Amino acid sequence: MKFKFCPHCGDKLIKKEIGDEGLIPFCRECDTPLFDLPVSCVIVLAVNEFNEAALIRQGSEGDRFVCVSGYMKIGEDAEICAKREVEEELGVEVKSVEYIKSYPFNKKEMIMFGFLAKVKKADFKLSKEVDFANWYKLEEVSKKLENAYIARCLALDCIERLERNGY
Repeated sequence: MKFKFCPHCGDKLIKKEIGDEGLIPFCRECDTPLFDLPVSCVIVLAVNEFNEAALIRQGSEGDRFVCVSGYMKIGEDAEICAKREVEEELGVEVKSVEYIKSYPFNKKEMIMFGFLAKVKKADFKLSKEVDFANWYKLEEVSKKLENAYIARCLALDCIERLERNGY
């Protein structure tokens, strides 16, 4: 979110030099800097006990595969959000979630917190947001995600973690 007006008093913001941060939106009335805020989201690679990952397709993604993802709610921590999104979108039980790394998505002004979710293989019970889902062997995942940069980065990071630590 890029601030143009103060959310507290409604005054139009100016740009002001703030320490090492450079020019920052600033409210003269409230004497407050208002840093631009990315939207917080999670992106999750769900992997089952057979080393298969669940990849999905959604209407907004066309025929491109992606990982489960979603927006964090106010008061919700990232781990709970990751678990909730997998269970909502895929309808499978999450045994554990492990934070991998964050991925900035500047195009949509997001910060995506990446997770590996360990799940028990089951038939999917897809939410209305998901058009298609399937299990893919980890060796196939990178190729399936070649047109989804952040999902592919997460998958590669998760696969490296799984190779190091096992399922």
